[in-house]
Amino acid sequence: MGWADYLDTHQSRFVEELCEFIRIPSVSAKPENAGDVRDAGQWVVDRLVSAGMENVQLMDTAGHPVVCADWLRAGPDAPTILIYGHFDVQPAEPFELWTSPPFEPTIRGDRIYGRGATDDKGAMLIPILAAEALLAETGKLPVNVRFFFEGQEEIGSPDLPPFIEANLDRLQADMIFSADGSQWDTETPQLVLGLKGLTSLEITVQGAKSDLHSGLHGGGVANPAMALAQLLASMKSPDGRITIDGFYDDVVDLTDEDREAIAKVPWDEAAYLAQTGAPSTLGEPGFTTRENLWARPTLEVNGLTSGWQGQGTKTVLPAVASAKITCRLVANQNPEAVFDLIAAHVDAHCPPGVTAEVARNPGRADPFLVPAGHNATAVAGQVLEEVYGKAPYKTRVGGSIPVMSTLLDELGLHAVMFAFGHEDENQHAPDEFFRLPTFRRGQTAYARLMERLGE
Repeated sequence: MGWADYLDTHQSRFVEELCEFIRIPSVSAKPENAGDVRDAGQWVVDRLVSAGMENVQLMDTAGHPVVCADWLRAGPDAPTILIYGHFDVQPAEPFELWTSPPFEPTIRGDRIYGRGATDDKGAMLIPILAAEALLAETGKLPVNVRFFFEGQEEIGSPDLPPFIEANLDRLQADMIFSADGSQWDTETPQLVLGLKGLTSLEITVQGAKSDLHSGLHGGGVANPAMALAQLLASMKSPDGRITIDGFYDDVVDLTDEDREAIAKVPWDEAAYLAQTGAPSTLGEPGFTTRENLWARPTLEVNGLTSGWQGQGTKTVLPAVASAKITCRLVANQNPEAVFDLIAAHVDAHCPPGVTAEVARNPGRADPFLVPAGHNATAVAGQVLEEVYGKAPYKTRVGGSIPVMSTLLDELGLHAVMFAFGHEDENQHAPDEFFRLPTFRRGQTAYARLMERLGE
């Protein structure tokens, strides 16, 4: 019996184990669930041990723990791969919108429902099961393998940079593969070549020492809400181009090959507008909507606060106005440098009669772009083509995974997102689910990946 037969024979057990895993409410954002995050980490430790991994350890950080393990008996001539994933999950509220309780996994048809089913518990379990099958059937792995699973990805991995720096010996590898990510759809694979970075900030405009009667003082002193609106309008032209001096200076322009690869991916503008409910698209001029979504930087207002927010009218001239802003960045933009550019713009364009301050908010990530000719990406693409029967799309993602850039900085390696969720599986939303046929397909893909790398 080969590893494929082993996977088939034990699939019902694997699904029940996934149910056990999902039952642990490992919500990293809620302090009351800190013990559950640790319990999930211990579950991963036990599962790695039972799969035959060695040097398995639950390791502390300044916050939620991580799990490290390895199997390094393939020999010095075999490559060493590092497989990443996370065992924490998003909050499940509002509970009333779930068809079944979020931490009571339920199988309906060929789907398993529960918080974390696809992001990332089902996905991160896949490579563990593939390694178990190879060990059980051959007594060895074709490559040296390290596992690195964290319990704080859903809160931005704040404690990972110092942990990685202090534990480089546990993470040294020739290639990195992320079990956090997705495929294009159930029949089509993808290789995600780029992730956007992130800088987060808040602008606060101060006028008078307190709210003032708008009839008595309107026209006598500046209105911070109006001043903030003027500041925000000065940052972007009506056609969508960001007007902050130097904002685009470090952006790596799209090559003709980049644009051709993006254009090969199907795009339905009408379906996109129907999905979002927006009346039309708007992005940086000179680029398609998909190019803007995947490969151009953004500046977006996430929230505005000023003056009277309740029902009816309260005729005040507000003393303070604030805006929360995030920028999604692309290679080679630096989050701190972009923050400084915005702060300088606010200082230079602050309207008279008010003061303005710019403060960093939590959340930052460097942009991530896999270079052309990347060897691990090439092998992953070959395996995906074998498993799906068609070549993968080459895509980018508008979101951020902070640990990817941290691993690049510390290990000098670009990770390959080799994961088997799908974007329609309600990640971060009620009724999150994972397709069980894809759960099985991913196990085949990881086993083949290890075999191919060991040739």
